[in-house]
Amino acid sequence: MRYRKITPYLFILPMIAGLLIFRYYPVVSVAVNSLRRWQMPAPPYWLGLGNYQEMFGSDQFWLVVKNTFAFVALYVPGVVIGALILALLIHQKIAGISFFRGLFFMPYITSMVAVAMVWNWIFATRFGVLNYLLRTVFHTTESIAWLAEKPYSLLVLIIASVWKTAGFQMLVFLAGLQAIPRSLYEAARVDGATGRQAFFRITLPLLSPVTFFIVVNSVIQAFRTFEVTYSMTQGRPLYASATLAYYVYENAFVFQRMGFASGLACMLVLFVGLVTAINFFFKNRWVHYQA
Repeated sequence: MRYRKITPYLFILPMIAGLLIFRYYPVVSVAVNSLRRWQMPAPPYWLGLGNYQEMFGSDQFWLVVKNTFAFVALYVPGVVIGALILALLIHQKIAGISFFRGLFFMPYITSMVAVAMVWNWIFATRFGVLNYLLRTVFHTTESIAWLAEKPYSLLVLIIASVWKTAGFQMLVFLAGLQAIPRSLYEAARVDGATGRQAFFRITLPLLSPVTFFIVVNSVIQAFRTFEVTYSMTQGRPLYASATLAYYVYENAFVFQRMGFASGLACMLVLFVGLVTAINFFFKNRWVHYQA
């Protein structure tokens, strides 16, 4: 009888052990290391809030935070609007629509390194496609350094990120569109509603739960963005395109400042949690669920 009580726990022990070792231990370790001075390969020592004092007193840190929030503020509306437009385009019963669904989804499953190489070629200063078109069509005389000039480098990263990830959110919107009953549109048409009125009075309100999911997911994804920054600009020029996730990587694995990088990681988690909590706080004001 005693063995029967123990047996279920033995079956879930591997899962619990994996959860503790690979999830909870790293979180606790990062929180503890953020209170240490750890300049590898020297051993760490206790510092208290010294890393956070240095962080808050650094202009570079606040520049990276500003870049990160600017990235989130532009990326999230871009990917939501872009994905919704793509979903509306492929929500049609016409021949060959499956091909376009696969075509729009293709960037999402493409390696970020490959995507970065294509966008680097497009935005290259001397031989880039975009500068070539500007010289040919608009007869500009000077090439713009899209990846190396302060006003443009962060915007280029946002464009590349939206292009890569909009395909996945498109499928989520498509699932939401297919779940809306056709009878609602038929009733609206009988009552004399135009297509625009049906979109704003039926489609958007009934898509609000899906939109909320995409917004929360995109916010988290935007704060965690790293691959596109590392592959395209590496924070240049002068951290003008550096985001917080890349800043964590640079301090941890380039400068070997593990304690300071752990403090940055804690701040990143704090920012993500804060913005997500704000989204949930305002959720009931604009999210409508079908009865």
